[in-house]
Amino acid sequence: MSDFLELLKNLGAIGAFIVALIDGAGLPNPGGPDYLLLFLGWKSPSAAFLYAAAAIAGSLLGMMILFWLARKGGEKYLDRKASGPRAMRFRRWFDRYGLVTVFIPALVPIVPLPMKIFVLSAGALGVKPRAFLLTVALGRIPRYFGLAWVAQSLSADPRGWMREHLAHFAIAAGLLLVLSFLLLKLAERSRAARAID
Repeated sequence: MSDFLELLKNLGAIGAFIVALIDGAGLPNPGGPDYLLLFLGWKSPSAAFLYAAAAIAGSLLGMMILFWLARKGGEKYLDRKASGPRAMRFRRWFDRYGLVTVFIPALVPIVPLPMKIFVLSAGALGVKPRAFLLTVALGRIPRYFGLAWVAQSLSADPRGWMREHLAHFAIAAGLLLVLSFLLLKLAERSRAARAID
């Protein structure tokens, strides 16, 4: 697996596209696109945003593949692919919050939130493809371009740069937490309003 990751590192934008495609399709991947984007952007700062664009394209394509598989297979496919107790909890979250459950992990790398289950839920439960794609793009574009900017900025002293910008990262994390909370509340209100109608 480490040989495959080294090959992808050497492929630059194509490697970023492939890893993001694999990740978006919900398959186990070597290191993930976040790590690869940081590495590639740090190694070749002038191409960092090209790598991010390639990763965005790969991620969107991978997620649309998974979305369409779930769409074609319907709820039976979803039951087969995501039926454990943990998966059922995430499916209930999707029922409650809708596409917000896709947007938050698309934007923020939250380890306990498996994007795959939310993508499968969106496909199997009849979300419109355009709404799904837009939601994923709104999460992935700032995430991957943000990582490209960080990678480009790391220069020769990554640890020093990170220490220097620790407060900025803390503020950004706080803002993302508030944004996530507000989006969940908005989704809850929207769902309540639909239930009344």
